[in-house]
Amino acid sequence: MTGMQAPIPSQRPQPNTGHSAPAPGTTAASSPGTSGQTRITAKAAKRMLVLSALLALLFAVLASLVTYLLDPLQFYHKPFGYKPIFSSEQRYQNPGLALHYDYDTIILGTSMTENFLPSEVDKALGGKTLKLSIRGSTADEQYQIAKLAIGTGKVKQALWGLDYFALKTGDQESAGPFPAYLYDRNRWNDYRYLLNYSVYGQFFRGVYKELTGSGVQSLEKLYNWNDSVTFGKKEVLAHYRTAAQEEAYFGLNEDPLDVIQANFDTEVLALVKAHPEVKFIFYYPPYSVLREAVWASTNAERYRNQLEMDVWMFERLNGLPNAEVYNFQTAGEWTYDLDRYKDLSHHDQAINTAIIHTIGAGDSRYRMTTANAQALSDELEEQVRTLALTETGDPKSVQLLVGSAASSAKEVWFSSLAIPGEGELLVPAKEAAAALGATLDWNQATKTLTLAHAANRVSLTLDQTKAVDKDGSTIELAQPARLVGGQTQVPLLRLASVLGYDVSEERPNAWSLRYTVTERAAK
Repeated sequence: MTGMQAPIPSQRPQPNTGHSAPAPGTTAASSPGTSGQTRITAKAAKRMLVLSALLALLFAVLASLVTYLLDPLQFYHKPFGYKPIFSSEQRYQNPGLALHYDYDTIILGTSMTENFLPSEVDKALGGKTLKLSIRGSTADEQYQIAKLAIGTGKVKQALWGLDYFALKTGDQESAGPFPAYLYDRNRWNDYRYLLNYSVYGQFFRGVYKELTGSGVQSLEKLYNWNDSVTFGKKEVLAHYRTAAQEEAYFGLNEDPLDVIQANFDTEVLALVKAHPEVKFIFYYPPYSVLREAVWASTNAERYRNQLEMDVWMFERLNGLPNAEVYNFQTAGEWTYDLDRYKDLSHHDQAINTAIIHTIGAGDSRYRMTTANAQALSDELEEQVRTLALTETGDPKSVQLLVGSAASSAKEVWFSSLAIPGEGELLVPAKEAAAALGATLDWNQATKTLTLAHAANRVSLTLDQTKAVDKDGSTIELAQPARLVGGQTQVPLLRLASVLGYDVSEERPNAWSLRYTVTERAAK
């Protein structure tokens, strides 16, 4: 019916619990017990965190104290009450030596300087010597240890082996990490040493060497590897045969010369200028002649840079009263004697000793001057250009002069040169013909070469020790023509004799041969 109201639903009274119902969209509050437990747990966690931090700090302090007292690398002090133990990790060991040992002369450089005996340096130069070599080091690393040592005020002399490759922008990753924090005076970064567990590995390796006698723990033989490697021609030639392929990569990655020069100015020259009270003796190490030849063939840019830098560095140092430079790269009595090397570069201890006594005597053959600097560089280039190996693998410098008379004979070079036996040279056939002014014919069917000069002619067959002259007479050949690397090689001196030349031989020294080939006078 219209006008009637809808019935009102009955409402049952709700019991009074003493708590209001939560508003829509809200949740009930935590109980007082739960809230208290949360606060207790948070406080406990904070206490645990603080306690852990304190324990960690205490451990760090104790560990630092132990490292400071034991001082595995002698960075803070010499050992207390026990014989010094030295690490072979030179980048880590050298700072402690420089800071805490007595010396007035230091040795700087790469592995080429590791076999110097300090006692021999003392005899040659006077004073007390400390070796601070770093194998595979860059010039910057050598600068850092030199600066640290000179900063002690003890250094009067520095013997510094200058390797060209050390002046290149170094690959520190391949060389190994350099702990710069050991080379500064900032004690705030010493934690990197105090909390460095790896220094104990170095220390205990040294202890093991001392206990087993596998390594001499003395400053006299520190870093010295002379007695732990094998020297000899066999080892060097093995490296030589594979070097061209193994080192091809380096020919693609050569720093520009201006970068090399800037590195020298920053890391070497600047130090010399900054310390006029220190006498700097630089020397260029004597690599084997095969090493120089490999560089010339695999990396011409590097080789040319080295030759230029040899003279350029001397000129930069020459005007300074506290610098001397010696160049041993052309010391043939060493560089041609492969039995003195363990590979293409590294020579034995006896050469290091000879170097320092030569320097001590001020030998004018190797002391660089404005008069001989370029001549020494030219001599090295000549040694590489005239290199030839005997059949037993001995390197020789071979010079060939050809002309109508000895007084007018000119030097001739060959792209390939070998010494197959006493008194003979194997050279490319075409180059031999050009040198002797002869014509050259090749018979493919019989594999026979015919060379003719003036009224003389000789025919020889590959791998045959008999040849035929213009009269059809048989000529004995000590060395036959042969195919080498796809190129025909012929016995030059025997052919010259048959073609109307006289051949004379000279031996200027133990590693050099000089042949003069002149027109034979008509009878």
